[in-house]
Amino acid sequence: MAGIKFENVVCQYPGAERPSVSNLNLDIADGEFLVLVGPSGCGKSTTLRMLAGLEDVTDGSITIGDEDVTYVAPKDRDIAMVFQNYALYPHMTVRENIAFSLKVAKFPKDKINRRVEEAARLLDLTQYLDRKPKALSGGQRQRVAMGRAIVREPRAFLMDEPLSNLDAKLRVQTRTQISELTRQLGVTTVYVTHDQTEAMTMGDRVAVLKDGVLQQVDTPSNLYDHPANEFVAGFIGSPSMNIFRCSVDAEGARMGNTVIPLSEKHRAALSSDTISVGVRPEDVKIVSEDQGFPVHVDLVEELGADAYVYATIPRSVPVELVQTSEERPAQVILRVPGRSDIKQFDRLFISPEGHAHMFDVKTGQNLDLL
Repeated sequence: MAGIKFENVVCQYPGAERPSVSNLNLDIADGEFLVLVGPSGCGKSTTLRMLAGLEDVTDGSITIGDEDVTYVAPKDRDIAMVFQNYALYPHMTVRENIAFSLKVAKFPKDKINRRVEEAARLLDLTQYLDRKPKALSGGQRQRVAMGRAIVREPRAFLMDEPLSNLDAKLRVQTRTQISELTRQLGVTTVYVTHDQTEAMTMGDRVAVLKDGVLQQVDTPSNLYDHPANEFVAGFIGSPSMNIFRCSVDAEGARMGNTVIPLSEKHRAALSSDTISVGVRPEDVKIVSEDQGFPVHVDLVEELGADAYVYATIPRSVPVELVQTSEERPAQVILRVPGRSDIKQFDRLFISPEGHAHMFDVKTGQNLDLL
C-alpha cells in the first residue's frame, strides 16, 4: 500500500490544441478512496491511464509511495486496474480467471489457491469458482474482475468506470460492495466515473475536473456545501443546483420581489453589477405572489416521499437562469413533498429560503471562498 502524488502533471496528445490534463497537482493518502469525476472529455480517464503507465506524461511527475514512476513500465508499478468491460477469458473458469496473473508470475500453487479462496470469500464468489463467465450475471463478472485485481495485493487499485455496464439496481448494489471491500482491504484506490452520484456516495474525497483542469478536491459534503466555483456547484448534486443571474442594487441581489442581502466582502469581490446566485432544489420554496417571482410548471417528477418540480421563468421576469447541465434545458428545480397538488401548467411563485451561494459572473468563483 502507498500514497500517490501528481506534481504539475501535463498530458498533451500530438496535434492537440490543448492538454488533455493540465498542471494537475493531487495528493492521495495511503489507503484513501479518491474519486475522479467530471463530464466526458474532462481528462479523468487520461489521468488514471497516466497513473497506470498506459499514457505518456508530457510534463511533471507521478509518485507511488516513495518511488517516482513517471517513466516506469506499467508491469513494474505494482498496481491493479479494473476496466469498464470485464475482459474475462471466456474459456477459463472463475477460479482460473482470478488466478491468471499469479500463474503468469509463477507463484506456488498453494499460495495461488489460498489467495483465490480469500478473494472469492470477500467477493461472495465461492460457489461460482468452477463456472465459466457466460454462466454469470454482469455484476458477478465485474466481481471476478475485482478478484483478479485483489489477489495481486497491489499498492493501489485503479478503477475506470467499472459499473457503467450494469443496470441501475445492480450498480447501486455493486458500488456498495466495492466501497466496503476497498475499506476492508485498506488499499489506496483511484476510481473514475462520470456519475456524480457514485462519486458522492463512494469517495473519501472527490476530485472534480473540467477540460483537463482540476476544479476542486474535497470531501463529498464540502463539495456539496462549499463548491469552489459555478461549475462544481452545477455538477455536484442531483438534481443540480439552480443558478440565477441577478442584478445587484443597494439592497442586494434582486430576484423579483426577493432581495438577497450581500455582505461587504461579496460587494468588494464582484467584477460587475450582476451576480450568480446558486440555490439547491431543497432551498427553493413556494411563497405568496408578493414575496417571490413567478414560474410555469413543466413537469412534476413523483418519487414517493418527495417530488421534484421542473419549471421555467417567464421572459417578463428580470431573472436569467443558467443552464447547468447539457442533458436538460435551463429550468428551475424545487423539491416538494410527494403526492403534492402541483401539476403541469400551474403558475407558482418561488423564492430562495435556505442557503444561497454567491458566484462572480465573470470568473465563476464562489465569493464566500475568496
